[in-house]
Amino acid sequence: MCSTHAFKSDRWLVNANLPTLVVEDIKTHFFTKAGIVKAVDGVDLTIGRGEILGLVGESGSGKTVTGFSIMGLIDPPGRLVAGRVLFDGRDIAALPENEMRRIRGRRIAMIFQDPMMTLNPVLRIDTQMIEAIRAHEDVSRREAWQRSRDALGRVGISSAEERLRAYPHQFSGGMRQRVSIAIALLHKPDLIIADEPTTALDVTIQGQILYEVQKLCRETATALMWITHDLSVVASLADKVCVMYAGKIVESGTVDEVLDSPLHPYTRGLIDSVPNRNRRGVPLSQIPGMTPSLIDLPDGCAFNTRCPRTDDACFSSPLLTSPQPGRAVRCFHPHLPGAS
Repeated sequence: MCSTHAFKSDRWLVNANLPTLVVEDIKTHFFTKAGIVKAVDGVDLTIGRGEILGLVGESGSGKTVTGFSIMGLIDPPGRLVAGRVLFDGRDIAALPENEMRRIRGRRIAMIFQDPMMTLNPVLRIDTQMIEAIRAHEDVSRREAWQRSRDALGRVGISSAEERLRAYPHQFSGGMRQRVSIAIALLHKPDLIIADEPTTALDVTIQGQILYEVQKLCRETATALMWITHDLSVVASLADKVCVMYAGKIVESGTVDEVLDSPLHPYTRGLIDSVPNRNRRGVPLSQIPGMTPSLIDLPDGCAFNTRCPRTDDACFSSPLLTSPQPGRAVRCFHPHLPGAS
């Protein structure tokens, strides 16, 4: 099997025994006039081959910036100030931009939340998809067109040949997002970073997209990072989950362990606030307060102003610990099984 040998790709030797992605203590800060925004502040995560990682948290927790940091898409005044991004064992955070361009799109693809970050409004869909293929592969225009047509079909777009001749403004928002997803799947990349890609899609199409990406991961060992706030999607899609709050990972583990037995009070708050967990007529559970400003974070644990378990210890910064095998939590008072 491929997992037992090394092979050459994009001018470097790939050891297939290594995880596809290892992120080590990355920090991405935005240097503004108001102060330093620590959008990502020491994130570690690993995604193996064919593995699906769900990255969850409220808006403003740093999920999207984490994805952009991995892709090398942080614009000024933002900057990756520390850490490594190991893709197939090589630190791509240290690569020059011309080398990253050869990797983006072919070996690492990103599905943006806003499809117009992917699509050019003045070019036809076929032009954009064919160029995306031929920019990385030496294939005929006819073959590229056929692959584009087939990709649209896989994401639920009917009359694909006709749709290829359309412009982005002739599609609805949900249809544009499906085209963006199709473009990301064109090269069967080694890693896909998906930033809430199904938010604008109806439930039926969302289910079809989730099936397609799961199938891709199984058949081609593609690694997937799925960024979302929708825990129901993570429950049905992911193998592992990392929970982010205020730029840090506060809990991680297998999806079943984390969702069935959350350790961090923030994770428990997210799960308790899911509507379908509440009985009819019973008010929804809420996490009190709001996410703190990343310019002016509270001392110690960033969740201490909203947490029911806060005490004096929480005004010191908690470290990421492993109270159980395969689990990690950043909390002085986690919800340990059997504890009160």
